[in-house]
Amino acid sequence: MNKPLVHIGRPPPPSFEQAKNRRQKVRAAGLDPNYWYPVEYSRAVKVGQVVEVVFWRRSVALFRGEDGQLRAVENRCAHRQLKLSIGRVDGCNVVCPYHGWEYDGGGKLCKVPHELFGKPLPNVKLRHYPVQERHGLAWIFFGEPERAAHVPMPHIPELEGPNPWAKLLVDFTWKAHHSMIIDNVSDFTHAYLHRRFRPFTDSTLTDLRVEGDNVHVAYDTKVADGPLMRIFVDRERTNVNAMKLCYQYPYQWSDTDGKIKDWCFCLPIDEQTTRAFFLFYFDGFKVPFLPLKMPRRVMEPVLGLAKPLVFKPLLEEDGVACEAEQQGYNEHWNAPIAELNPAVHEFQALTIRKWEQYLASAPPADLRSYG
Repeated sequence: MNKPLVHIGRPPPPSFEQAKNRRQKVRAAGLDPNYWYPVEYSRAVKVGQVVEVVFWRRSVALFRGEDGQLRAVENRCAHRQLKLSIGRVDGCNVVCPYHGWEYDGGGKLCKVPHELFGKPLPNVKLRHYPVQERHGLAWIFFGEPERAAHVPMPHIPELEGPNPWAKLLVDFTWKAHHSMIIDNVSDFTHAYLHRRFRPFTDSTLTDLRVEGDNVHVAYDTKVADGPLMRIFVDRERTNVNAMKLCYQYPYQWSDTDGKIKDWCFCLPIDEQTTRAFFLFYFDGFKVPFLPLKMPRRVMEPVLGLAKPLVFKPLLEEDGVACEAEQQGYNEHWNAPIAELNPAVHEFQALTIRKWEQYLASAPPADLRSYG
């Protein structure tokens, strides 16, 4: 996809500190690192593999040891600052490719294979990050490690237990600020963009509530009204005329009659790049053209077939729009605000408030790390 455009001679968008209005502030705000963020598919990091993940310009080496456990450390060797993600894994340690300096999962330097010139092993410890795996994703807590145990991950009981719902994961990396993605997935005034797939049509905002760090929204709308979606959704057992959504900072979820649900998890890479993970799960499918509920064991293969036909091209339309919005903002960041949906105002106000709270309480080292 196209890179964001900034015209030569035109000043770039303001930083968060320089911003003068809500629109400018939200488009420069980060996300509080003291939450769990998905960074990669679990299956993408195999035993003995190390990959780079980035959170708000902070690079982290994520690796899986021979014991099968994921670990994450600051992505640099303390010696010559090479990225450890271009190195290798030895046992349960990550090894720099240059001089072979070796670090354990806690970031401690534990081996130097060359001469030490009469000196002791340097007392070096890189920052390390708590890691969990859940719902097919690897999650990292980028904030203060001691807080990780007290911060819950998104609660999705339908995907746990002996009979979990069928699920589908889709991800994209878009050249757009994370707040643009949250605005997009929660604002149903953009049905025109999806006129081919019609995931929602004829939407009317019926509820808007702010409760703590949650913005609840409800729409009367026709859900899954497109030609392909319609034949699979069990419209006899599912109310497809309304949908509830919530910006549960820093995540977003939606719910159609307790039968069709999804989450959007944003990984902010920098001010203009976001990796978005979409997790869909269903209990409202039927056998096409028959009034029979589809068995759950059959639903995931069906979802796998629907992924390239419906889900990816539908969400790619959102990606094109968000990237175009980022380009437009880069050129016209000082234009007057013309947002009509009051829900979008609340999404943006919450993002700004949470980032201001983080900046006011963050350790100085973290503020330097995040620029």
